[in-house]
Amino acid sequence: MQWDDQHLSNQVEDRRDESGGSSFGLPFGNGGLGIGGIIVLGVMSYVLGIDPRFLIGGAEMVSHSSSPYIQLAPAPREHYTPPSDQIGRFVSAILAETEDVWGEILPAQKGVRYVKPTLVLFTRQTSTNGCGGAQSSMGPFYCPADQKVYLDTSFFDDMKRHYGGGGDFAYAYVIAHEVGHHVENLLGILGKVNQAQRDAPSRAQANGLSVRIELMADCFAGVWAAHADRKWNILEKGDIEKAIATAQAIGDDRLQQATQGRVVPDSFTHGTSQQRVMWLQRGLETGNINSCNTFAR
Repeated sequence: MQWDDQHLSNQVEDRRDESGGSSFGLPFGNGGLGIGGIIVLGVMSYVLGIDPRFLIGGAEMVSHSSSPYIQLAPAPREHYTPPSDQIGRFVSAILAETEDVWGEILPAQKGVRYVKPTLVLFTRQTSTNGCGGAQSSMGPFYCPADQKVYLDTSFFDDMKRHYGGGGDFAYAYVIAHEVGHHVENLLGILGKVNQAQRDAPSRAQANGLSVRIELMADCFAGVWAAHADRKWNILEKGDIEKAIATAQAIGDDRLQQATQGRVVPDSFTHGTSQQRVMWLQRGLETGNINSCNTFAR
């Protein structure tokens, strides 16, 4: 994946020194696996015994805010100096790409102004404004209450060392997925889904709504990648194929079968391998927000 020539976002809030030092070393380069850490988080949840609903923030984090509907007034935002280290520059570059892409296509396709989220880099733990404490064990997540993505980049190192992942496109996909949740928030989808989850008569039905939200974020990340590639030719040979291969290998169904010997569909929160592949491909192939309506299928 090509990213070195991209400009950097000034929406990265670097708290790594405040929370205990810099992140682990991270190798960059071509040929990494795709689909991103969002699916790998499922592996972590089952292996480590962490509820997967807390590993990908999205709709789940909405329940921590006081209102199911997030008001997105165009309030003034702080601007930060982009980090100068390699991983910080990478994150800033990918966030800038999402800003450029969504800043164009969200108004064009949906008539909605794109309000840039802030991405918070931290180490081990930090605080949020409306979603409780953020810890590395939670994985990357989006908090709609403060419109911030929280990321401890040591998670990327975990992908590389423990879960067969890694590679620039995989790391970028992690960021794009969480930004996808921000787009859902701007469209008013997260608040409605949160209310529906509150009113759901069963955990299975609430989980089903979570699956649709996560698959939509996968599709939105695909939409971003499609437009970013058209604008800057960021994708290199093998990126998409490896992303699809990873999606086929890791999904709620295969993770459960591998870790507990049985599959419990009612407990799915992120979708099956087939669903992840389908929605990723849909976003990549169409580049259209409307094609990502997981609630219509």
